[in-house]
Amino acid sequence: MNKTANNSGTTSPTIGVFDSGFGGLTVLRALMAQMPHARFVFFGDTARLPYGSKSRRTIARYAAQCAQFLVNQQGAEFLVIACNTASALALDAIQDSVTVPVLGVIEPGAEAARAASRTGDVLVIATDATVQSHAYAAACRAHGLRALEKACPLLVPLVEEGWTGPLAGDVTEISAAQAAFTSPQVAVTAEVIRIYLAELTAEAAAQGMNPDALVLGCTHYPLLRPLLERAVPAGMKVIDSADATAEAAVKLFGQQESGKRSPSAQDPSAQDPSVQDLSAQDPSAQDPSVQDLSAQDPSAQDPSTQDQVRCFATDSVEKFERLGSRFLRRPTGKVELVDLGG
Repeated sequence: MNKTANNSGTTSPTIGVFDSGFGGLTVLRALMAQMPHARFVFFGDTARLPYGSKSRRTIARYAAQCAQFLVNQQGAEFLVIACNTASALALDAIQDSVTVPVLGVIEPGAEAARAASRTGDVLVIATDATVQSHAYAAACRAHGLRALEKACPLLVPLVEEGWTGPLAGDVTEISAAQAAFTSPQVAVTAEVIRIYLAELTAEAAAQGMNPDALVLGCTHYPLLRPLLERAVPAGMKVIDSADATAEAAVKLFGQQESGKRSPSAQDPSAQDPSVQDLSAQDPSAQDPSVQDLSAQDPSAQDPSTQDQVRCFATDSVEKFERLGSRFLRRPTGKVELVDLGG
């Protein structure tokens, strides 16, 4: 499943997207918008989340296994690590484990912050594990920025409960301010955000900082963007690292496509047989765990995208399908269960 032809007759690259859960579907959604002719394979390691509670060595081993699945078994020619924890703690290990270009989410977020900030001071909100790694602070520092990070552990469960309100662009006649109070549940989320940001901006002021950008350092947080934009001080820009990563992917992968190709993309016949073009095989000969989604459940996906995206998870596929559709903002289709072992 590497090179395929789209409706225009041109070849489409296969891009693998990996997360420890399904929050990375916000990155996939941004990638699909930026690269509409690509094919995507999304892998959520839901059996072993949260990565943040694991050691660096264990995270690196898990992430490398997921990357190898996407490249060796699904023919991905490029990888996007749509997981802040894996990007912070295991990017080198992932790059060493595969022979294709790999892009994490942290560096693009820092680059976008540099482009947006006039003062050189930025704020970052993320999970505990990402903040403890100080990966965003280091990436921002490399771009000449001062970054103040804050862990916001309540936001992920609120997002997964659906206490987010209308998403940006979903209901154009409802402003972000109005959307924040469309239900008592969303009002709770808005208050939690207000408290977190008040603490963070107070700490920034105490350190003599003048921040003018807020980086969303978790792939769940784009679903809170309307509430966050309402809550930040006037003039502060909200940086969605999912959008920034998609823009970086277009540049990086476009350069790779026009330049020297990786060995796996140059000679598909030299790859392991498990990564041959699935469309050329007899579907009945494939492993049942990786059957074509369109053959399993044609109604599960939007017809316009049923051939564009394929999703795998290591556990909780029903939850993945239910919550994942909210993150992707379209049906995920039938999510296929994969066992990578311990």
